[in-house]
Amino acid sequence: MNWNLATVWESVADSLADRAALVSGSTSRTWREFDERSARLAAAMQSAGLGHNSKVAQYAYNSNEYSEGVFATLKLRAIPVNVNYRYTEDELLYLLDNSDAEALIFHGALGDQVAKVLGRAPNLKLVLQIDDGSPLVDGAERYEDALGAHAPMDRIERSGDDLYFLYTGGTTGMPKGVMWRAEDLFGTLAESVYPLHGLAMPATSAEAGALAAQIVEQGAPSVHLPGSPLMHGTGAFTTFQTLFTGGTVVTLTKRSFDPHEMWEAVQRNGVTQMAIVGDAFCKPMIAALREADAAGTPYDTTTLGLLISSGVMWSAESKAEIMGLANCFCLDSLGSSEGVGFGNSMSVPGAESKTAKFTIGGKAAVLREDGTPVEPGGGEIGVLALGGHIPLGYYKDEVKSAGTFKVMGGVRYSVPGDMAQVETDGTITLLGRGSVCINSGGEKIFPEEIEEAVKLQPGVADCLCVGLPDDRFGEMVTAVVTPAIGATLDGDTLTAGLGSLARYKHPRKWIFTDQILRAPNGKADYKAAKALASDAG
Repeated sequence: MNWNLATVWESVADSLADRAALVSGSTSRTWREFDERSARLAAAMQSAGLGHNSKVAQYAYNSNEYSEGVFATLKLRAIPVNVNYRYTEDELLYLLDNSDAEALIFHGALGDQVAKVLGRAPNLKLVLQIDDGSPLVDGAERYEDALGAHAPMDRIERSGDDLYFLYTGGTTGMPKGVMWRAEDLFGTLAESVYPLHGLAMPATSAEAGALAAQIVEQGAPSVHLPGSPLMHGTGAFTTFQTLFTGGTVVTLTKRSFDPHEMWEAVQRNGVTQMAIVGDAFCKPMIAALREADAAGTPYDTTTLGLLISSGVMWSAESKAEIMGLANCFCLDSLGSSEGVGFGNSMSVPGAESKTAKFTIGGKAAVLREDGTPVEPGGGEIGVLALGGHIPLGYYKDEVKSAGTFKVMGGVRYSVPGDMAQVETDGTITLLGRGSVCINSGGEKIFPEEIEEAVKLQPGVADCLCVGLPDDRFGEMVTAVVTPAIGATLDGDTLTAGLGSLARYKHPRKWIFTDQILRAPNGKADYKAAKALASDAG
């Protein structure tokens, strides 16, 4: 199909020039401004010697500039590279080196880390600092100065083979760069969007603008707020979907998640949908709604129709509570950096919600090791696999690519390692990632099942479970628990509340900590949890 993300967005900009594309705090950019500013940034990159397949790293918070950086990079047929803004010196340097980055765009508040690596990253030809009031880093150029110094780059022909990198730390190992072809990324993200508006997929990238205009004429453009970081898949991919169809993307301005800021932005901008990552976001959002109600200043959530989560377990209890308060639908999307469309679960107000139970995607399957499908209703555990539009592999890592992107039964699948069972009705129950599975006494124990049971108990803010070495059983289940503010917890009481779980799944060791156990995108940091548990002895 030769779809290309930059060409799609240029087509939308031509059709909807005066509509808002990006909003961050009090700063709004129309589609015309979004396109022009991105073209100026692309010209600055080109002037610095970047071109086709050059890598452009973004070490930045959610902002209008983040989206401009992605658009500009794709305009040039260069490759966007996401960098976790929590990375410190060594991690930042590793990613710049591993990705072969030739340009770096960063927020000034992260300048201390950038200053430490500039002399050790010789491939960098352009370093742009987004102004947030921080001092200019030596060797960097101000972002707005670069835009002002260049006329917009002329539009060029592009290919569906142009690349987008999504670096993922996963649950183990160093970050890996997932290589998405533009055609595959657009195909997998857009095929679930256009049908919602009664429209077929565009035959060419240049047709996307006309379809976006139709969606606007129907009165159905999205106003999307990615609560999760744009540096990770959930925030980035839901933002892309919104931009494909001519919607508006609203980003928050604070450096850490503030649920009150989020609800204020919903109320101020008429947000219609939001992207979060499970209970790590949802629970504080629920608390903020209740606080506002108690203060007699409830938030207006009437425009909000859909809350989307992906990447982690999202408890049925949280879904039910948020739907009762905000009267929105909840879409639990089963996906990863390595594939979109493994499955989904839609919850509606007043109906029963479930944890980790999904309708399997049309191009997904639960397979045995030999590639044959798991039979429904038998209790057999298989690996979740996705065909269709999937990535090429991991950048510069053929071994790990071969381990994740496999040909099974004559079909090429993405197999990130999630394990599942197929129920009698054809739905699937997600058990968790095999790489963090705990093997105790010959039993395979999936941490997520235990974590969800622990988090339901009073006084528990969060929980991760890991396996520690054990002379008798190989590994013992160890729970690392973050208490709620003011709560006092003990292992015996928590164990007593796990009656629904088989005894061999009960944690034999409990560690209590005030440490944050998750990355900014809400995903579990099992490496940190295991290190903390090991250090506790």
